[in-house]
Amino acid sequence: MRRLTELHLREWLLIGTPAVLIAVAGFWFTAKFLKPAPPDHVTMATGVAGGGYAEFGDAYRRILAEDGVRLDLRATEGSVDNYRLLLDSGSGVDFALVQGGIGRRDEAPRLVSLGSVAYEPLWIFCRGREHITRLAQLRGRRVAIGLPGSGTRVLAREILETNNLTEDTIAGVHVTGVDGAEALLGGAVDCLFIIAAPEAGIVRAIMFADDVSLVDVDRAEAYVRRLPYLSRVTLPRGVYDLERDIPPRDVNLLASTADIVAREGLHPAVQLLVLQAATRTHGVAGFFQRPGEFPQARDAGFPLSDGARRFHRSGPPFLQRYLPYWLANFTDRLLVMLVPVIAVLFPLVQTVPPLYRWRVRSRIYRWYGELMFIENETRRSITAGEKRDFGERLDAIERVVHQQHPPLAYADQLYALRQHIDFVRQKLAAAAVGGPS
Repeated sequence: MRRLTELHLREWLLIGTPAVLIAVAGFWFTAKFLKPAPPDHVTMATGVAGGGYAEFGDAYRRILAEDGVRLDLRATEGSVDNYRLLLDSGSGVDFALVQGGIGRRDEAPRLVSLGSVAYEPLWIFCRGREHITRLAQLRGRRVAIGLPGSGTRVLAREILETNNLTEDTIAGVHVTGVDGAEALLGGAVDCLFIIAAPEAGIVRAIMFADDVSLVDVDRAEAYVRRLPYLSRVTLPRGVYDLERDIPPRDVNLLASTADIVAREGLHPAVQLLVLQAATRTHGVAGFFQRPGEFPQARDAGFPLSDGARRFHRSGPPFLQRYLPYWLANFTDRLLVMLVPVIAVLFPLVQTVPPLYRWRVRSRIYRWYGELMFIENETRRSITAGEKRDFGERLDAIERVVHQQHPPLAYADQLYALRQHIDFVRQKLAAAAVGGPS
């Protein structure tokens, strides 16, 4: 019985081993070309310390930490600096917040957008109570247009150029932020360009200052048509203080967007995790946005990544909605790897049993050719020597057959073979003998 089991096991090993090797090769091939597992830490370029981008980065870091991903934040001078770091393959920055309109896809083919996450209104404050609505009215004034390398300066220059104004014609001063506010309130500059959230303390401080007014941009829609990355937003009358009626009228503002720009090679799972963090951070209502308006797919100057496009169209993938981040990614990778393996195993499973049956039967059927030959020879007159040789051959076949131990399902075929051997032996014994021995 033990020998019978060993024989059957050997048969299965002879057939099954190649099948297993083919399955392992398919698994290895899939694993080799499958995108590697998502990293457990990434780097994000934000902006100046204490600024809006830095606050967003802190929020992202806390949310990503909940899923075991460490987010390293790198302080920079602003959007232009962030864009340069993304262009530099050796900077180590994986993604960054970049102001809409910074950079072009033709000079950065390996950068993709994950979407826009917030409006970035451009505030233009001027000293005095003159109701300024046209930027041409800034000619000859001292205007703080932002630091070199900042998104504020890039946007300010583009808007001024649409009115044929240059830094010379407006006496441009390179300050912004707190320094720019102090320069405006102290009289060192006449006007200030600043990009900040409406809730920012610096905007509130200037809004409530005496002898300072907010420029109401006339023909805002024309700017949007000229510069498609801009939007027109309206600051409602009295939104800062209803009692004091601040601002005293609805004010039209121009706004770019804060966009998440990433390297093309940033792992898709990390992209989705960042977008989910952006949803939690920016999905609330604000001065200019409705609940759930951000993040959104917009023309940010860079093509949306495939993962971001699917996210904006249908939300997070099914697995990430119901499973922890690490488990969702493990399951997703496992499924991707199993599909081709199953595609290989399915025909193998269909092939192995018939192949096993063929091997077992072939060990029985292989002798029928010789039996038919000997039987055919007995129909003629054979010599005594031939009769002796045929008998010895039948004895050899019988010895081999007696050593066969097929599975019980094939025992009837073995016994049929033995009967046929006896039949041919009888035919041989009755065969006529003639001629020399």
